[in-house]
Amino acid sequence: MNWDIKDIKDWDWRKHPRGGLIRDAGNAKKFKTGGWRSARPLWDEEKCVQCLICHIFCPDCSIKTKDEKMTGIDYDFCKGCGICAYECPHDAITMIDEAEARKKEEAEEGRA
Repeated sequence: MNWDIKDIKDWDWRKHPRGGLIRDAGNAKKFKTGGWRSARPLWDEEKCVQCLICHIFCPDCSIKTKDEKMTGIDYDFCKGCGICAYECPHDAITMIDEAEARKKEEAEEGRA
């Protein structure tokens, strides 16, 4: 499908196509949306007191838990909004640049 969008700035709301329709309940698991993240939350397990405030506030349900304790972050769905880090009362979650995190991972994989 090709669109003629040269005059898009003049469009009113009715001319824009509909976006993101959710046709089936619970279909979010089918779409791994973490790929557009520009910042990554890092969890410091030693600072964490397991209050789970991060879990409560995470809009993507990306905070992994088991037996009422945090076990990690699901980066397949985390969009890097930083709410978890902002809400953490013990600074157990910090945000880092995603590109830097990927470079570090690639370097570590090269050593393994």
